Amino acid sequence: MGENTTLLCVPLISHNVEDMLVQMNRAKASGADLVEIRLDHLEAFRPSEDLQRLLSDRPLPALVTYRPKWEGGEYEGDDHTRLDVLRLAMEMGADYIDVELQVAHDFMSSMSEKKPESSKVIVSSHNYQITPSLEELGNLVARIQATGADIVKIATTATNIIDVARMFHILVHCQVPIIGLVMRERGWISRILCPKFGGYLTFGTLEAGKESAPGQLTMKELLNVYNIRQIGRDTKVYGIIGNPVGHSKGPILHNEAFTSVGLNAVYVPFLVDNLREFLHVYSSPDFSGFSCTIPHKEAAVECCDEVDPVAKSIGAVNTIVRRKSDGKLVGYNTDYQGAISAIEDGMRGSYGATDKIGSPLAGKLFVVIGAGGAGKALAFGAKGKGARIVIANRSYDRAKALASLVGGEAISLGDLESFHPDEGMILANSTSIGMHPNIDETPISKQALKSYSVVFDAVYTPKVTRLLTEAEEVGATVVSGLEMFIRQAMGQFELFTGLREYHLPILAAPEKVMREAVMRNI
Repeated sequence: MGENTTLLCVPLISHNVEDMLVQMNRAKASGADLVEIRLDHLEAFRPSEDLQRLLSDRPLPALVTYRPKWEGGEYEGDDHTRLDVLRLAMEMGADYIDVELQVAHDFMSSMSEKKPESSKVIVSSHNYQITPSLEELGNLVARIQATGADIVKIATTATNIIDVARMFHILVHCQVPIIGLVMRERGWISRILCPKFGGYLTFGTLEAGKESAPGQLTMKELLNVYNIRQIGRDTKVYGIIGNPVGHSKGPILHNEAFTSVGLNAVYVPFLVDNLREFLHVYSSPDFSGFSCTIPHKEAAVECCDEVDPVAKSIGAVNTIVRRKSDGKLVGYNTDYQGAISAIEDGMRGSYGATDKIGSPLAGKLFVVIGAGGAGKALAFGAKGKGARIVIANRSYDRAKALASLVGGEAISLGDLESFHPDEGMILANSTSIGMHPNIDETPISKQALKSYSVVFDAVYTPKVTRLLTEAEEVGATVVSGLEMFIRQAMGQFELFTGLREYHLPILAAPEKVMREAVMRNI
């Protein structure tokens, strides 16, 4: 795989020139290709003096933008004055200037002299409400081209992740240089995958909170997490489907794993509202596999063309692979393997112990909190090891339904406090109770934890939840959801890459790399 030609641009957002000059040097050090000088954010702006300072000794090529309020910027003055400043920036050697479509014809026709060859004009259109239809986007490209723009720029807003697919289509088929980005969290993938589809540039901030548009990622994320320089047209796309999805460490873990074994692949966050719709729209072979998390694991069973028997019996899929031979979607579940092996090793006293004859779960009373996809995986996994199962859930009917599937007992979550028929029980929380940012929550009181010898929490952000802290304080062995996360991800990696299918142990999941990647980022 080779480097792509998509440029990385850092927007400079500051109220004074001195800060912008400092940010320019930071942008160069961060690995950026150019900077966007946002003149509309400057206070007491003096065009000639400030542009001279900003452009004379710039360490990187500069894109000058003077965005008006009516197009999402900060400038509230006269448009003629604003456009004069952009013309001045061109005369002073700006590498790019950005002018809005609404005024582009006037701007182009009013240039008193021929445009400097060293300066390119980006004509931009921003839609802060929606992403228009494919036909409307195509017409918009034509309108922008008709102004004489050197580079087309379209930024829209994602109300659904399927909106981004239309932008990808425009990028691929546009015959002129084009910047096509979709704003907000559902549009994240447009900022990461634009090199794959031929985008001219993407924006990365120096740090979180310095965005010039909603949904921009940091340079560190683009370069170090998503390896954006290595993304090209042949790059295979994997990712995590969830809602929410921003907290996931999956991109860090899987992208490092892909890099370590030399695979031309990238793993991205997919914030998905409707799973079936998403899978229908992103049906290209380039979208090769997905992790599924809350709330889509159960729906994934119905959305796949085929489902592995174990995943079908559990009733939850956490991994979807697009089969190479026929493009069909095949669902698997690696949650149960990851969780149960982590709990077993925790019970044996140390991870990686070699004495694994028989399961320490056999005959134990195993209490699962939650009856969703992860709860089902835990219940079926523990049942398969010979444990006796109890399901505790807010909805007693859901608890009862799962309990009947595994031949277990059902109780309501409220009854869990007084439930202690045995000493030395095992507790496994499969819900999101206690997940960041609600880190003070716990599904069970510290007093009730005294009946358990082992406590597992599927939540891994934070690494040590309140549930695990209090369980350890009362003497229980604790098993972090981080361990389950790493182990289930190793299973996913091998499914994604076809290594199980082709029996290539030399390229088995790089456990050391994956484990270290997660530990560094928790």
